[in-house]
Amino acid sequence: MEKTSNQIKIFSPATVANVSCGFDVLGFCLDTVGDEMIIRKTTQKGITISKIVGYDLPFEAENNVAGVSALALYKDANPDFGFEIEVYKNIKPGSGIGSSSASAAGSVFAMNELLGKPYNKTQLTNFAMKGEALASNCEHADNLAPALFGGFTLVKSLKPLKILELPTPKDLFAVVIHPQIEIKTSEARAILPQKVDMKDAIEQWSNVGSLVHALHTEDYNLLSESLVDVIVEPYRSQLIPHFDAVKETSLKHGALGCGISGSGPSIFSLCKGEEQAMKVRDAIQKVYSQTSIDFEIHLSKINTEGIKILE
Repeated sequence: MEKTSNQIKIFSPATVANVSCGFDVLGFCLDTVGDEMIIRKTTQKGITISKIVGYDLPFEAENNVAGVSALALYKDANPDFGFEIEVYKNIKPGSGIGSSSASAAGSVFAMNELLGKPYNKTQLTNFAMKGEALASNCEHADNLAPALFGGFTLVKSLKPLKILELPTPKDLFAVVIHPQIEIKTSEARAILPQKVDMKDAIEQWSNVGSLVHALHTEDYNLLSESLVDVIVEPYRSQLIPHFDAVKETSLKHGALGCGISGSGPSIFSLCKGEEQAMKVRDAIQKVYSQTSIDFEIHLSKINTEGIKILE
C-alpha cells in the first residue's frame, strides 16, 4: 500500500496493566502482540468505521472504543474533513492485555499523525480515556499510557492527567499466557473490596515504591521482591482457572515475578533475559496443556516505543 499523507497504517500494541502492586497506575507495553489499524482522511466529515476484522465489534463510532476516542479528538480538533477507520483486531476483547486500549489509543495516535501532530501524548491519552471508559465503565489510563508512551509508565494522577515514563531494564522480557475465557473489566472491578487493611496498604505502597526504584537502578532482585500484590490478586485470582499452578511454576522456573495482567484472565511473568523467559514459557505451557482450556502464549521484549507506524 502506498504511503500518503492522507492515510496511515499502525501497529497498536497489547499492554500489561497493574504489574502486580500498581493497581490502576502501573503498566508496560508488549512488542509481539497487537492490533493493526488503517486510518485515512475522507472528504465526508465525521468518524466512520468501515472495516473490522478478527472479532465481532460495533461499527457505530459511538459504540466502539476506537470510535469514541476518535470522536473526542475530532470534536476538539474540528477539521474540515473526516476520518475512516479500519481495525484488524488481533487482541481478543476481554483478554486482560489491553484490547480496548489498543483500539482507543490507536485511533487517536493515527489521527494526530494525519493532522500534523497538534497533540502531545498526554493529550492523546486523555482522548483515549473516553473510549476506554466505554469498555470498563470508568476512565483509567494504566493500559493507554504504556501503549502511547511505550515501556513502563506510572499514572501519577487522572485530574489533571499526569503520566511518568519509567526506565526499562534492558534484559527484561515478559511471558503472557492468555487462557481463552473472558473476564469483563467491569465484573473484575465489582468483586474488589472497597476498603483495605492499613497493614496491606502499607505493604502495597512500599512495593510500588521499590518497584519504581528497581526499574531506575536495573536491580532485578529488588524488582523480583516488589512484584507482590496483597490487595487485588487474592480476589481476582479466583476468577482465573489454574492461576496458582501457573504462578508457582513460573517462579519455580526462575521468573522474577508473576501476576494477573490487568483484570485477567491473562497472567504475566517478568524474566531476566530471553533464555530464562523461554524456560518459563515452556513450563507454563506444560501446565495449561494438561487442562481442557484453550490458551495462547506470548513471549515479548518490553516495547519501549509504543504504537508503531507501519506505512
